Amino acid sequence: MFRLTGSGRRAARLTGRLRFTGRPRFTGGPRFTGRPRFTGRLRTLKLSKADGHTPKLRTVKLRKLRTRTRMVLALATLLALVCTLLLDGYLHAEVGNDARVYRSHASHTVPDRLRKGGPVITFDRKGKATEHAIPSKTIALTFDDGPDPRWTPEILDVLRRHRVRGTFFVLGQMVVRHPELVRRMRAAGHEVGVHTFSHVDLSYQDKGRMDRELAQSQLALAGAAGITSSLFRAPYASKVRALDDRTWPVQQHIGSKGYISAFVDTDSEDWQRPPVKEIVQNATPEKKKGASVLFHDAGGNRARTVTALGLYIERMQKKGYSFTTVTGALGAHSANHPARTLPIWEGRALIWAAAFTHSALPTLMALLGLVGFSVIGRLLLMVVLAWWHRRSRERRRWSRVQEVTDPVSVIVPAYNEKECIAGTLRSLSASTHPIEILVVDDGSTDGTADIAEAMGLPNVRVLRQANAGKPAALNRGIAHASHELIVMMDGDTVFEPTTIRELVRPFADSRVGAVAGNAKVGNRGKLIGAWQHIEYVMGFNLDRRMYDLLRCMPTIPGAIGAFRRRAVLEAGSMSADTLAEDTDITIALHRAGWQVVYQEHARAWTEAPSSLGQLWKQRYRWSYGTMQALWKHRRSLIDRGPSGRFGRVGMPLVVLFQILTPLCAPLIDLFTLYGVIFLDPVRSLLAWGALLLVQLLGAAYAFRLDRENYRALAVLPLQQIVYRQLMYLVLLHSCVTAATGALLPWQKLKRTGEVETPRAPEAVR
Repeated sequence: MFRLTGSGRRAARLTGRLRFTGRPRFTGGPRFTGRPRFTGRLRTLKLSKADGHTPKLRTVKLRKLRTRTRMVLALATLLALVCTLLLDGYLHAEVGNDARVYRSHASHTVPDRLRKGGPVITFDRKGKATEHAIPSKTIALTFDDGPDPRWTPEILDVLRRHRVRGTFFVLGQMVVRHPELVRRMRAAGHEVGVHTFSHVDLSYQDKGRMDRELAQSQLALAGAAGITSSLFRAPYASKVRALDDRTWPVQQHIGSKGYISAFVDTDSEDWQRPPVKEIVQNATPEKKKGASVLFHDAGGNRARTVTALGLYIERMQKKGYSFTTVTGALGAHSANHPARTLPIWEGRALIWAAAFTHSALPTLMALLGLVGFSVIGRLLLMVVLAWWHRRSRERRRWSRVQEVTDPVSVIVPAYNEKECIAGTLRSLSASTHPIEILVVDDGSTDGTADIAEAMGLPNVRVLRQANAGKPAALNRGIAHASHELIVMMDGDTVFEPTTIRELVRPFADSRVGAVAGNAKVGNRGKLIGAWQHIEYVMGFNLDRRMYDLLRCMPTIPGAIGAFRRRAVLEAGSMSADTLAEDTDITIALHRAGWQVVYQEHARAWTEAPSSLGQLWKQRYRWSYGTMQALWKHRRSLIDRGPSGRFGRVGMPLVVLFQILTPLCAPLIDLFTLYGVIFLDPVRSLLAWGALLLVQLLGAAYAFRLDRENYRALAVLPLQQIVYRQLMYLVLLHSCVTAATGALLPWQKLKRTGEVETPRAPEAVR
């Protein structure tokens, strides 16, 4: 059950469960038309009524919720991409890396007994430090910088063969990338210590960064092997006597956290990759002293380390030395302890995220290469085919083909176009071609129809109808048209006097069913208009030359298009199945066997959106409507004849160039920004600049073909930085909408009436 309260101009409130399907019509009160479909529980619906016309039914809260959800999904996708790059950079020491390495300093604050003592230092609760020496004829084998997937397994194999345990001081970022090696270390009885997360020299870092390095390393160990470690070795640390006034405070801070600091007695210096014999000799302690010996299981080619390690163990065992871990040499309990449940799951989440990043980044890099190739390839293809198109037109003397003198019916669908309708009709009245003008007022509430009638222009008919959408308005205009040739245009567009004459020239060929005109931005004075001006000339009209030559024109612009009435009827008339009725009818014409061509000399000046919000709405409708149209006509991929030609030539080009490439294009800017901040800024900017130069040259050629002023290209770099990202978000939003199967109404843009009179093309300067 439901209850409806309120009447007249007052808002009505409808509660309960309500389901409308089909074409409901109510008499004796408000009337509903179109194809409304409402399912589920609608809490609040508003019925607005104006001057006795059809009220609009709006599910305000539900629509806002769905829009916000789609926006959140789109932004979440973008955020996930950024986080993937940052996490990968952090795990490879590219993000947050500090390559500074501290050199020696005075040591006035370091106790002498520590500098002359053993390689292990512990701190009590009061902060007092105690040094510990390795017992004689005892060796604590230690390995830094791992785990490495290439060399750590080989070192573990050597230790296993000789039944020797060691201590591995691991980097957190390496643990996250190779957690299975830490588990293998623990299973073999080896000890694991902390070597920071990113191998940064802590002498240059504040306490906050030190704490983060330790905490993240512990998190990695917990996720990888379910352990924590109280054993620590600072990066670039050597012997304990190297402590000075700069490194001593670091050790004190680490000690206050409960860590045991491990230094070395002998350094194999394998990181310099000396001969094997020299590595063995460097690692051998003097006389019969015990020692903490340093090797590396990562950081470069460690083939000599692996070979030297086996020889070293055999040599020292023959001398009566025993091998153990750092804490084992001191007779203490292991420095590895079971981790708590929460850190274990947090660490696992970090490892899973790293695994996803590791697998996703190659895909992103491959996409980047494909996108770069696609962007440049599309541009070169458009330029070459546009040049070919121009040459073929010149050879066939296209501009001198037989004149088409048949009268034309011009259909102007209008909904609340009071700012623009007068300028549109005045431009049509100046046409040099015989025409009739049908203004189909689609339930306007701002007096659009009254303005058109009050102008008193000859050959103008005004048809009024209840608001039913643009396709319905166009179909009504077609039904009342007096002539076979029909021109469709928007109510915010103006024609030049010769536009219609040029537009209908191709109909001299009886195979032509429709003609796309040259839509140009009339309000290009502001930045947003200038960006769209470049897009129209380069992205719309240049590629229409390409599609024309390939005989697979995907869209006749709603601002200027001509049709044979018979062809439109054969294709099923204008459909409300999609939000892009112009793309829908164009594809339908191809499938019906009609040719669709481009006439660049037929110019229309349209009012482009003047704000980012309006631009978003328009492009959202365009991109989502294009996806709907492609899906609707997907069977053309397997059809034969003209339908199959479009499906196997035109549709892949549209999907590649209008959906996939723009959707992935921001990868270029994202990787450029990543490279500038974290990698090589010069090379990154040079690569981006080279791509921009190619686009600039392509745009210059497009401007030359359209006889446009080159000065407009001055805003091209900013367009690539800002405008392209906006279009990416719009397209991403549309993809999310398509994936969720949402239905959207046709969206009316706010007009200003800036484009009032036709303009001649600007001369090239």
